[in-house]
Amino acid sequence: MSFNATAVAAAAVHATTQQQLYANVDLTKLSWLEQMWAAWYMWIGNPIIATGLMSFLLHELVYFGRAVPWIIIDAIPYFRRWKLQPNKVPTPQEQWECTKMVLFSHFTIELPAIWLFHPMAENFGMSTWQVPFPSWTTMLPQIAIFFVFEDMFHYFAHQALHFGPLYKHIHKIHHKYSAPFGLAAEYAHPAEVFILGTGTIAGPILYCWYTRNLHIFTVYIWITLRLFQAIDAHSGYDFPWSLQHIIPFWSGAEHHDFHHMAFTNNFSTSFRWCDRLFGTDNKYREYRARISAQKAAMKNNSKSEREEAERKLIAEIEAEGQLAEAIAEGSIPASKSIKVQ
Repeated sequence: MSFNATAVAAAAVHATTQQQLYANVDLTKLSWLEQMWAAWYMWIGNPIIATGLMSFLLHELVYFGRAVPWIIIDAIPYFRRWKLQPNKVPTPQEQWECTKMVLFSHFTIELPAIWLFHPMAENFGMSTWQVPFPSWTTMLPQIAIFFVFEDMFHYFAHQALHFGPLYKHIHKIHHKYSAPFGLAAEYAHPAEVFILGTGTIAGPILYCWYTRNLHIFTVYIWITLRLFQAIDAHSGYDFPWSLQHIIPFWSGAEHHDFHHMAFTNNFSTSFRWCDRLFGTDNKYREYRARISAQKAAMKNNSKSEREEAERKLIAEIEAEGQLAEAIAEGSIPASKSIKVQ
């Protein structure tokens, strides 16, 4: 087939797709982003393939695009002053091993799930290729609902994953790093990726099933924000401008970093209220109180003395966490205790 014939055939497919999907839409009155959205679906020619491909590309670009700045920050000593565990900086080898595991999960678990999302979503009444997009006044309350739903789902599912066999055979992989870093947000057993990922996507599905009023563009915004939250929570840095200093009930890295260091407490993702309500932040609050008291008592000491005291406290909490982890996976009896020097 000649080049001209191929071009004519492609144009015919484009025209057919436009007629099928957008026959009653005046594309000239859409915003630039809405026009690009329609152009993507017309270019691909198949809504299922177009949605699946766009969804997976969005996930990969957002995930690694958000993780790369944290890799750069880890490589710059200047930022150590804001690192929650400054003596534990991930090595390039650790970053690479983490990346391989994340990609494995993405292609074996997330890619098939994402590809099947379009037909399932449409079955529940979700709009995908349609334009124009919903208004911000429609999307923002929906995204807020998804955040609350996912946080509660994650809280209980995460606690379940700390139970004996589930921890030993599934969740233990994610706890490989007692000082997490951005890329490690989805460093997990494929089963865990599926279990905890359910909370991210079940909210939109259930909402759509109940209301029949949801656009996948809203879901994309939600997924983007959720990935930002997960990666930032695993970054290992607490800056003065971090969101938890602006929104008091936001979890952030400072909240989740303690979970990796101490193994127990702080099971939620975005918000602090489930941990506070169910009393699973008691050790975390005790630790923060000890940090504050130590800083006040040593304000006249040298910087090296303050840093050494902080290292000892972190080591103590981490040792207690190692004991709790061993008990959870059944390698030592729950009655065993240790004294941390």
